[in-house]
Amino acid sequence: MSPPSRRQPLSLVFLLGMGMSSGNISCPRGCSCRYLEVNCTGQQLQEFPAAIPLDTRQLILAANNVSYLPALELSFLADLVYLDCQKNLLGDDLDFTFIGVAKLVYLDLSFNNLTQVTFSTFSQLLSLVVLKISDNPNLVAIEKDAFANNTWLRHLDVSRTGLTFLDTSTVRDLPNLRLLGLSDNLWHCNCSFLDFITWMTESNVHFPDADNITCYTPEALRALKMPAADVQLHFNCLTQLHNQDYIFLCFIGFCIFFAGTVAAWLAGVCAVIYQVHTSKGEEDEEEDA
Repeated sequence: MSPPSRRQPLSLVFLLGMGMSSGNISCPRGCSCRYLEVNCTGQQLQEFPAAIPLDTRQLILAANNVSYLPALELSFLADLVYLDCQKNLLGDDLDFTFIGVAKLVYLDLSFNNLTQVTFSTFSQLLSLVVLKISDNPNLVAIEKDAFANNTWLRHLDVSRTGLTFLDTSTVRDLPNLRLLGLSDNLWHCNCSFLDFITWMTESNVHFPDADNITCYTPEALRALKMPAADVQLHFNCLTQLHNQDYIFLCFIGFCIFFAGTVAAWLAGVCAVIYQVHTSKGEEDEEEDA
């Protein structure tokens, strides 16, 4: 029979191995951990927490002071499907941050300091269904192809940001989009924005808080709701002439006038020549007679 002293270490090693494989052996300090879930809400974290179990599926970092998401540490969480980072200090460049969490389905980056969204920001999130980037007052630009790879995106919220313009193709080419938050932004309702407003009125996408999707500029259209702005812009942009239109019309008018003058001059010259030729012929006939 084997001595007990040899059996206990083997059992201990086995149990430790089971604990490590299940992800329950470690939990970030100050956070609560349950099966496949780590919740660090409101812990005043300054940095991305260490010692997150590698099999974590749901990570909640809401209401902290995290200003940077390390791509390398995130890539260790290859099974992550839910990430809540709302109410932090994330900003500036997030390009390639999520390159290692391709299974992510839900991502909340609202109430942060995002400034722009480029193609490289979310291009690796091929399974993304819900994306919340609302309440980022410094967010002023979303590239035209920013969501080109996020074809499963169903819920997108960009409300209460610094956006003044959004290219129509950015959202129109998302085949599964069903809900789009656009309220309380600084929309600049000019002729360049007419195509987007027309798409809004004709699409089957739901726009929550639609009463607050209004024009901010120009002053003449401020606080005008999008359906009314669509009618007004159609009138302004499609029936009224701009300065370049008047210049073009003046040029065309001058060309027509010049062509008419030349044609009249040529006709007069031809008439004179014909008259001279006719008179000469008559005189020759009289002399012959």
